[in-house]
Amino acid sequence: MTVIWTGGRLVAPHEGALSAVDHGLTVGDGVFETLAVFGGKPFAMTRHLRRLARSAAGLGLDAPDEGLILEGVKTVLAEAGPTAGRLRITVTAGIGPLGSGREPGPQTVVVAAGPTVISPTGRAARSPWSRNERSAVAGLKTTSYAENVVALADAVAKGGDEAVLANTRGELCEGTGSNVFLERGGELVTPPLSSGCLAGITRELLLEWAAEEGLPVRQAAADELPFTVLDEVTAGSARLLLTGSVRNVQPVTWLDGVDIEAGEVSLAARELFERVCRERLDP
Repeated sequence: MTVIWTGGRLVAPHEGALSAVDHGLTVGDGVFETLAVFGGKPFAMTRHLRRLARSAAGLGLDAPDEGLILEGVKTVLAEAGPTAGRLRITVTAGIGPLGSGREPGPQTVVVAAGPTVISPTGRAARSPWSRNERSAVAGLKTTSYAENVVALADAVAKGGDEAVLANTRGELCEGTGSNVFLERGGELVTPPLSSGCLAGITRELLLEWAAEEGLPVRQAAADELPFTVLDEVTAGSARLLLTGSVRNVQPVTWLDGVDIEAGEVSLAARELFERVCRERLDP
């Protein structure tokens, strides 16, 4: 069951609750966050709200109203009860013209909660499309998500559940809804933010918690991870790992039709995250 709150009230999934000319609908002028929910509590809420504000600033939007958002979060989680595993917060520019320009007015805030299943492993396919690391919205979590929809559909058609993208420089970048890590040489390495990837909350926490535990996980140096490094994964000399708010830390066991083993450091990273995330709900 999906529980939705907007305009200060709960609404049914098929109820018309937004304007047909909301700028988030007409041109994708909005930002969002997806959070895991553990035991009825949102995970890493402070970090997600901080990133939501960064994304809004990157689009030139006013800072979202945290008080209003938290009211919506409290309401939907109370209504959803133990079925909630996933929380989504969406903020748009509000009612606007049919074109790209904005009109002054209140933002639209939508909060929704629903069930989810976090799989311990993932299946990935290389995408034929690339991420533009020089885009005006590179690194922002916006509702302009059509590129990700197309890339993910392509991966699913190939037998995967996530697409992995290069950037325009031919570097390993990210998934459509995840960050990527390569395990090789006894360590996990993730592309730098300069690659154009999203500053993922799970990515960030894994880097921090691994440092605390002495697990070899780090951010890559510039030019360290070309997209062709994935050939090492299918050849069996490297391993691949995905991180995300509804994936947590997920070793990949299938890439482009090739079954691969989860790496030793990847499995240790998954165990670390699963343990600590339930001890620190708002790290």
